[in-house]
Amino acid sequence: MEAPQKRCRKSVVWEHFHLETPNKVRCMYCDRQLAYFNNTSSMMRHLRSTHPAILQCAEDGNIPPVPRPATDTAGPSKQGRQRELDEALVDMVVKDLQPFTIVEDEGFMAFVNKLDPSYVLPSRKALKTMVTERYNISKEKTMEDLKKADFVSLTADMWSSINMDGYLGVTCHYITPEAKLATVVLGVRRFYQTHTAQHLMEAKALLMAEWGITTKVQCMVTDNASNMILSAQLLNLRHVPCFAHNLNLIVKKALDQTPLINEIRQKARKIVGLFRSSCKAKDKLVEMQGLMGRPALKLMQEVDTRWNSTYDMLQRLYEQREPVGAALSNLNSDTAPLTSFEYNIIQESLSLLQLFKLATTELSEEQRVSVSKLIPLYRMLQHKLSQKKGQSAQESTARLGTHLQEGLHSRCGGYESFRALALATLLDPRFKNVGFGNPAKAQEAEKQITLECASLMRSNTATPGKQFHSSSDIMELCHLNNYVTYTSYMLSV
Repeated sequence: MEAPQKRCRKSVVWEHFHLETPNKVRCMYCDRQLAYFNNTSSMMRHLRSTHPAILQCAEDGNIPPVPRPATDTAGPSKQGRQRELDEALVDMVVKDLQPFTIVEDEGFMAFVNKLDPSYVLPSRKALKTMVTERYNISKEKTMEDLKKADFVSLTADMWSSINMDGYLGVTCHYITPEAKLATVVLGVRRFYQTHTAQHLMEAKALLMAEWGITTKVQCMVTDNASNMILSAQLLNLRHVPCFAHNLNLIVKKALDQTPLINEIRQKARKIVGLFRSSCKAKDKLVEMQGLMGRPALKLMQEVDTRWNSTYDMLQRLYEQREPVGAALSNLNSDTAPLTSFEYNIIQESLSLLQLFKLATTELSEEQRVSVSKLIPLYRMLQHKLSQKKGQSAQESTARLGTHLQEGLHSRCGGYESFRALALATLLDPRFKNVGFGNPAKAQEAEKQITLECASLMRSNTATPGKQFHSSSDIMELCHLNNYVTYTSYMLSV
């Protein structure tokens, strides 16, 4: 008797399923197991409902690649191309913050197949492994760079995700041996404990130890929250308050202290809310913008925690005041428009607030030194506020200017007595002692720098048993001996 012959599988679905047992099949894409009873109906239904793009590709005669382990036999050139594309895929996932599940997306799989049918997409698990390996390589390189840095500073902040999960973010700043500023994020860690200073200190200490910089940290920049300040003190670190955060608090308080401007803000919020929530209102605004030859720009809503969003809202509203007014008059809405007088108040207020907007932008750069700018920026803001306050035609904007000046003095008036800020300002060739408002503070900072340079020279030239034989040793000695003279010269130029 002849052995029974296996039936030839002609259905297209067998390009997408593995037969695991006589009664079980498994999808090559989502790894789901289905029952099999000698017909392909359940498999076809699965493709149509779960993987329609793949089924379409199959019907077009273009079979998408199936995720599978990268252990298939292939020639050297094909393996090299596979690795090259794997690296490019990891780059895209990391830079664009894509989820690992992108390799299972129907459209993405079909797109990749169109680009290169021979490329085998890694599975989600394999992609996760690749990204982890990339992170470990980057971390090792960064740790080597940090070993070369003599000193580092940290910035730290607590923030909440859209799901209200707490996170602690810590960033490290240092100067490379090539004298370039470098910044690296040490970690964004989920914070499960209560946000006490002790818990924050412990979390920061763990990060510092993990990166091998515990003894190198010179200062920590945070907002003015008492728990953040105390956590830095518990670590015996010099704490530097975030100037941009101080500006945010100053402007918010000044706006709240000026009743008329606060009322105008509330009216502006209602107007913006109408055009952002009503399709009819939005369409009417676009129509009016077109008729008046204005760019079709959306109005911007204020966010309570960010004062610069108040500036952006008022500026956009002022720029679009004619189309906004025309649109409101055509909508028969009960939302009250702003009057010409109120727009004049907005115009003068923007002139004052723009100073703080520019200062915040100036401090937001990563590739330029910012600490030496704080004292000069404080003085420039006070000077310009005095000028603009005198030019104000409205009492309310003059009062806003006064509140801004008072807030600046209250929160930043002691900066010249802050040793780290004073020394940084004095050593910055753009400012030197001209950056100070109080000449006595500049002289005090100069004296501190001279004493430190002299101490550094003594500690390096009076080391017992130290011999200077090579040319580099001699250059080092010459450099140290001239350090005080050179510093004094630079300060007097």
